[in-house]
Amino acid sequence: MSALEDRILISVHSVLYILDKLEGKGDFHKIFKILYFADQKHLTRYGSFFTDDQYVAMKNGPVPSMTYDILKALRGQGLHSNDQDKFRTYFNLIDTYNVEAKIKPDLDELSESAIKCLNESISENKKYNFDELTERSHDLAWDKTSRDCEMNVEYIAEAGGANPTMIEYIKTNIENQSAKLV
Repeated sequence: MSALEDRILISVHSVLYILDKLEGKGDFHKIFKILYFADQKHLTRYGSFFTDDQYVAMKNGPVPSMTYDILKALRGQGLHSNDQDKFRTYFNLIDTYNVEAKIKPDLDELSESAIKCLNESISENKKYNFDELTERSHDLAWDKTSRDCEMNVEYIAEAGGANPTMIEYIKTNIENQSAKLV
């Protein structure tokens, strides 16, 4: 299995996990905000996102780019539109922005630390409506990013309360990953 396929499976099972905790159904916005705050917690504690997704500063807050493409594929849109049938084995699109789980998440696809951060984020954010989640997610990282652009990982960590040592660790990891790509 390729690294991209692994990332896709983590995103799929993260969304399935969130939906399971939201009684099987949820809207894209709530899913994305819960995922953002869970990934932010993971970043500030462990130095990386568990999804390995990229967050884009959209009008209504951070959006995980690859995860959004996975859910857009259910509508036949986005980068993964050719995989529409594959994603339909996991999700049923209720309407344009609401989805329900067809299966339970495979917990083997999620690390213990990811599950812990997901549980905390779900507990903290499931009660909020669209406007409240938008406001909560308009944090320092979102503010420092132009709309529809990728958010800086260091800013996300800073907004999540990461200490300077962790931010330096994250910067070093990013530099090391960039060096591997050259």
